[in-house]
Amino acid sequence: MDRTGHKGTFEKQRVKLVISALLEDQPLSTTGVLSSSSTTSNRSRNRTRYRTKAVSSEVDESLFGGIKPLAQIDSPIVLLRDKHAIQKTFATLGWDHKPETIQLITRDMVRQLIVPTKDPQTLCHNFIFTPQIILNAKCHAIRDAQILEKQLIQKELDAEEKRLDQMMEVERQKSIQRQEELDRKRREERIRGRRHIVQQMEKNQEERSLLAEQREQEKEHLLEYMEQLQEEDLRDMERRHQQKLKMQAEIKRINDESQKQKAELLAQEKLADQMVMEFTKKKMAREAEFEAEQERIRREKEKEIARLRAMQEKAQDYQAEQDALRAKRNQEVADREWRRKEKENAQKKMETEAKLRKSRLEQVAFKEHSLAVQVQRDRDEFERLLRTQREQIEKERLEEEKKATGRLQHANELRRQVRENQQKQVQDRIATFEEGRRLREEAQRRRERIEDIKKKKIEELRATGLPEKYCIEAERKANILPTTSVN
Repeated sequence: MDRTGHKGTFEKQRVKLVISALLEDQPLSTTGVLSSSSTTSNRSRNRTRYRTKAVSSEVDESLFGGIKPLAQIDSPIVLLRDKHAIQKTFATLGWDHKPETIQLITRDMVRQLIVPTKDPQTLCHNFIFTPQIILNAKCHAIRDAQILEKQLIQKELDAEEKRLDQMMEVERQKSIQRQEELDRKRREERIRGRRHIVQQMEKNQEERSLLAEQREQEKEHLLEYMEQLQEEDLRDMERRHQQKLKMQAEIKRINDESQKQKAELLAQEKLADQMVMEFTKKKMAREAEFEAEQERIRREKEKEIARLRAMQEKAQDYQAEQDALRAKRNQEVADREWRRKEKENAQKKMETEAKLRKSRLEQVAFKEHSLAVQVQRDRDEFERLLRTQREQIEKERLEEEKKATGRLQHANELRRQVRENQQKQVQDRIATFEEGRRLREEAQRRRERIEDIKKKKIEELRATGLPEKYCIEAERKANILPTTSVN
């Protein structure tokens, strides 16, 4: 677009110079043309065919083809580069010899009119209207190029929008895949966590079962030990009962012996009584004769017998008392020994039971403490696993939010770049349209100036006294192509 506008500006300057020279009947200034063309050419050489985003950016013009030399531009106007070219051009145009003139005598003045070698209307038409036709063609070409550029820009925008949609769709699919993968990993992690918790619970259940089984075994052992102690107590009681029975039998034997001794003493006393009776009878028989002696002897004997009986009864009572005391003492000793042994056994039993209760309480306390420690460890482990899992889930959530924020920022950045590109393209199109409008307005003004110049020249021709026929013909030829505005 810059190149086309630059060429159009250059063509317009050349057309202005040539038309001004022709219509004012002045010779063409090669210096002005050359300086203008040189300035325009320098400006054309200094400017690139394409706009750059940065001032320091450069474009390799060889990639887009070289610019046509000015001598090869499709224009009816030839630039005069040097003296030889000017002379050659004058020779070609027939300007190297003096033109043929005629003298025109009017009422108030005499003028020398140059007889043109060609039809002046045709020459004016060729120099005036051919650039206008070319300019109209260029304007139409610019408009078509702008329309084509607009269509290409719209296609590029559609393609870019489609590409961005595809990129966003691919990114969305990738995000969905990443989210699905993350959800799958989370599910697997939760499954592993639940499996680990179940395994830990099963392990704890097994340990509790083992502890319960161990407690049952200990309880059974304790019951067996208690039964054993009870059996030992029963055996001890049986033994003590047997000892008591033996002691009672011994006491009975001693009592029996005492009774036997008493019976023997009674038998001895009876025998002694019998012997005394026999002796008394014999003595009474003998003392029959000796009644006094016998009476004395009997009284003495009775006294002696009474004394002996008293002594015997006293001896028997003492022996019985001694036997009873001895039996009583033996019974008391046996009772005291039995009570002592019972007390010792009861004390031992109480001490054993106290030790057992203490040991049992210690075992129960130890088991409860171990179980509480294990439960606390399990609870701590479960809380640690739960806390780790929550931290992992929170970390994954933060990472996902960060990734989502990054994707959103990236999408916003892409949209911003697309909007900037669209705005820039719109601004470029607006600038292009403004340039086209400016060119059209300038062409319109130039056509209006040309029309004014043509009217002025026709009036000047009429003022010179040129026949009206030629003026009408020149005016007709000047109006062959109607003035049209380039839209």
